[in-house]
Amino acid sequence: MAADSDIVPAPSTHSMPLVFGAGAAIGVLGGMFGLGGAEFRFPLPIGLFGFAALSAVVLTKAMSLVVALVSLPARPAAVPASAPAAHWTITVNLLAASLIGAWAGATWAVRMRSFTLYKVLAALMVVMAAALSVTHVTTTRGLCHDCHDASQDGSRSGFL
Repeated sequence: MAADSDIVPAPSTHSMPLVFGAGAAIGVLGGMFGLGGAEFRFPLPIGLFGFAALSAVVLTKAMSLVVALVSLPARPAAVPASAPAAHWTITVNLLAASLIGAWAGATWAVRMRSFTLYKVLAALMVVMAAALSVTHVTTTRGLCHDCHDASQDGSRSGFL
């Protein structure tokens, strides 16, 4: 279980306009990607504000939910509901698996020692960075001929 020292952040000495600006930039990125921005926001509570790993996870997840909900009304203007609905089986399977995975991940995170959680989260951030880099290089060099269709399918599924 997490100790109290894993939950309470250190007092911040950062200016509120700087914090607000960082949040706004991350909100724009999260709104664009539809992910809530957690992958961009997560390092800030730990690195800049002294949060413990578990606190940063909880804070980031809560903020991602709010960001995703706020950005949702803008989506129908760009992607009609019929587009993702055409792939409802993929959407339902992704959602079901994601919910199960989220439950398992949250359960493991609260049971891990803080040191172990930091290591796991750091490794996951490196893997995400590598995956984004490989995907970017692959799609920008034209090596992935079906990426456009796969990207559209992923966007449609992610919309729901």
